[in-house]
Amino acid sequence: MNILKIDGISKSFADHKALDNVSLEVPEGSIYGLLGPNGAGKTTLIRVINRITIPDSGKVYLSGKEITTEDIMHIGYMPEERGLYVKMRVGEQVVFFARLHGLNKTEATKRAKEWFTRFGIEDWWNKKIEDLSKGMAQKIQFICTVIHEPKVLIFDEPFSGFDPINAEILKQEILRLRNNGSTIILSTHNMSSVEELCDYITLINKSQNILSGSVKEIRIKAGGNTFTVTYGGSKEDFESAIEGKAEMIGEPENILGGYTSCKIHIAQDEAIRNVIASINEKCNLRSFQEIIPSMNDIFIRAVNGTL
Repeated sequence: MNILKIDGISKSFADHKALDNVSLEVPEGSIYGLLGPNGAGKTTLIRVINRITIPDSGKVYLSGKEITTEDIMHIGYMPEERGLYVKMRVGEQVVFFARLHGLNKTEATKRAKEWFTRFGIEDWWNKKIEDLSKGMAQKIQFICTVIHEPKVLIFDEPFSGFDPINAEILKQEILRLRNNGSTIILSTHNMSSVEELCDYITLINKSQNILSGSVKEIRIKAGGNTFTVTYGGSKEDFESAIEGKAEMIGEPENILGGYTSCKIHIAQDEAIRNVIASINEKCNLRSFQEIIPSMNDIFIRAVNGTL
């Protein structure tokens, strides 16, 4: 079931088209990556979802119904530009945001203290936001975003400003929230985070959706029938085995045990089994493994139009 549907959203500012007929569907209980280069339209789309920006055309649906202002209570949004009141004390700030989202003071305080304990920051309660580092303030922003337990969470560049240890803590919290039933939209430039966290992605470039789907399927499809082969035997026998069936990529590499490793490309799916059989007949085939490209490679190829 899709919890969020974006249907033909377009938005222009003066003579700049920020979004051009963008559509996508976010499955419930998933982590959905919203990717794209700077200026592609990601933040505009997030602002449309949150009804901060009204689109020129198109609609947003939440749980099958056109989204309303009241529905924003069920969305948690952590913008890239943080929005904390620097003169307020930390605990007071978290309780304030929780109450804005409908929690009473008792419940808001209880949940805030539970989160402070989870992050090991109990002694921050009476500090002022202006006294915190960027990473510390970001933890507070994260708590303010999730404390009311919304159905949909939107994080815009959530790992910006975090050291590797705290970034890992945040990743684990995002996974825990997903496992507890939240649907999460993650806008990020960190492709390793996409591979670690995201179930699905949409790539927006030049205001348009140019690629959508599950991360696993996109990586497999983008592989392009490229394989790493490890074999024992002569180079001549190997080249004879793949002649007319596959193309060698780069130079072979000698590895431990007297084996050779190389990359090959097979143009047609139906030829893969014949290539394996031919190599196995003329050489000692040790391994034959498809190369799955990284999300970083896919991102670059898609943006450059070579995917």
